[in-house]
Amino acid sequence: MNHIPLTRIQKLIGQRMLKSKLSKPCFYIESKADVTELMAIRPRLRKSLGVKITTNAFYIRALGIAAQKYPLVVGKSDGNNIRIAERVNVGFAVNAPQGLVVPVVKDAPNKTLPEIACEEMLLTDKARDNQLTLEDMQGETIALSNLGVYGTDSFLGIVPPPASTILAVGNVLAAVVCKNGEISVRKMLSLSLAVDNRVVNETYAAKFLNFIKEQLQNPQQLI
Repeated sequence: MNHIPLTRIQKLIGQRMLKSKLSKPCFYIESKADVTELMAIRPRLRKSLGVKITTNAFYIRALGIAAQKYPLVVGKSDGNNIRIAERVNVGFAVNAPQGLVVPVVKDAPNKTLPEIACEEMLLTDKARDNQLTLEDMQGETIALSNLGVYGTDSFLGIVPPPASTILAVGNVLAAVVCKNGEISVRKMLSLSLAVDNRVVNETYAAKFLNFIKEQLQNPQQLI
């Protein structure tokens, strides 16, 4: 039998995820967003703003604005009370050479889409160069995991211990859709939300996810 030693990062991630699964009674809800317009405007934005706008930048901005509107998703239960985080800090997973790392875009609702895009690219590059600082990875209050770039259609995320909510995003796929009696091919995105049920109930989470969906379907609201 071959033995593959775990890295320090792998051990830490394993411990944190096990703690989350054992301590957080999560439920999961899913939806699909029509991101045809979002995908169409990205190249135009790069020319007009002079910044490469990744899909992740849109997701981080939408998640941040939605969390500001529905603040319980950045709350934590201590058994007697729910403590709402002072800021919406979005941690996003990056597959780096040293393992999975989670840099954090802090105060996401108060940053513009170009600001988020620049910060997300900077943090991603630092992660892949093993240059992230402790400050870069601290303060997460809500999480994003995007496996669409790896061809994954949809998946369910595990809520990281500092947070109570994670949005899992899959691949953008072409789908035949019937809308207002007309059939067309649209670009659809799978959204999956995992939430700690001690902090957020199902109805509140559904409204939160629907608000994210509405923003992604109307990307001009995010610019």
